[in-house]
Amino acid sequence: MRKTVMIVDDEQPFHDLYTKMLEGSNYRMINVYDGYEALSKLEEKRPDLIITDLTLNMMTGDTLFLHLKSIPEYEDIPFIMATDISHLPYNNLRKVDPNLVFLDKTFTRERLIKEVKDKIG
Repeated sequence: MRKTVMIVDDEQPFHDLYTKMLEGSNYRMINVYDGYEALSKLEEKRPDLIITDLTLNMMTGDTLFLHLKSIPEYEDIPFIMATDISHLPYNNLRKVDPNLVFLDKTFTRERLIKEVKDKIG
């Protein structure tokens, strides 16, 4: 059964990049552009993994993360935070989920595939 990856980013080029990087890996992609849209899509399809930017319009990635981790139905969804800002101020999020992964947006295809496979196979 194909695993589902939700990409939450307000910039289309990153959706295109992640989709291309994961191409051929047999993951189903759900593309959303802000935290509220992500919450709405969760009602339709529960993803196996969420890749989100920290800096989003409307609802930031860390707010989305904290909100979902507070809902028992979604608390076990793994997250990858892809960001072009320092993640150091956000390290406290690992207290909520020690398996949270931060990736600098300059990561390679191999690194993304490794992190996704480590999280959901």
